[in-house]
Amino acid sequence: MTTQVLDQKKAEQFAEKMIGIINGGALALMTSIGHRTGLFDIMAERPPASSRQLADAAGLNERYVREWLGAMVVGRIIDYDAQAGTYSLPEEHAAALTRAASPNNMAATTQFISLLGNVEDQIIESFRNGGGVPYSAYPRFHEVMAEESNQTVVAALIDHILPLAPGLVERLAEGIEVLDVGCGSGYALILMARVFPKSRFTGIDFSAEAIGRARREAERIGLSNIRFESRDVATLNGGSRFALITAFDAIHDQAAPATVLKAVSNALVDDGIFLMQDIAGSSYLDKDIDHPVAPFLYTVSCMHCMTVSLAQNGEGLGTMWGVEKACQMLAEAGFTTLEVKQLPHDIMNNYFIARKG
Repeated sequence: MTTQVLDQKKAEQFAEKMIGIINGGALALMTSIGHRTGLFDIMAERPPASSRQLADAAGLNERYVREWLGAMVVGRIIDYDAQAGTYSLPEEHAAALTRAASPNNMAATTQFISLLGNVEDQIIESFRNGGGVPYSAYPRFHEVMAEESNQTVVAALIDHILPLAPGLVERLAEGIEVLDVGCGSGYALILMARVFPKSRFTGIDFSAEAIGRARREAERIGLSNIRFESRDVATLNGGSRFALITAFDAIHDQAAPATVLKAVSNALVDDGIFLMQDIAGSSYLDKDIDHPVAPFLYTVSCMHCMTVSLAQNGEGLGTMWGVEKACQMLAEAGFTTLEVKQLPHDIMNNYFIARKG
């Protein structure tokens, strides 16, 4: 029997990494609270202030604000003047933490940590017994996802994403039929309906909650060229009628993604375009190791995207299905022309431009 000698330096380095993980996880929760309570936004607009002044400005309990400020100070996110007893948010930090900084507001993304933590017990149960955790177990998911989508998709949609397909903006301006599958709260589709009034837009999503949010927003704006349906995307039928079909961060969640992609292909007119935005990962784990947010994406996959699919007896494709698998499945669905594009500002996503001929 061979006795392995412990590499003490390596062990100490890993222990330091674990301390960083624990502190980072804790700060993610506190950052989410700072975003949801509006404390970052308030601090960005004010000179250095006491905990009482900040609590009063935000309409919050001072004791909780003071403890939150403590976490932010020791986490080196907020500056503290001990002599004056005041707190301030550096401009350089506000550029990544406030709503005014969108689409660069990373505080909004930290909400996923607490959201996923809510289902930890159910995920562990699935580890032991299989199956999955249903959409209904994530009460704030569509709210948080809509905010994230506003930053990654909606903010760049008109000027950057749609022009990835040559001639598409011009066709939308002239008037075409458009479908968004897995539309969620509908913000991307609503924006297109406002910018391109001659086109007609349909959004479908499995979640009645998300569709309800989308309908209310469209009605509030007074749009007449848009409608939303609560239905399983896999049941899409009715022949080839859409000149553009979009799917924003939606296909990998599906119970039957291959069926959905085939239905999308069938629903497109001959010169139609399928514009699919999905996670910029690889189907090969070793190629994801250096991805800047791979740990976050695999966690989201395990604790949401994969498990909600498995809860429907689906494939459980997962967030990190990867560009290689995506291209394979698009080809199998009948798309013969495919381009994969990236945007300089977006490290998270690939943009697939697929056509049938």
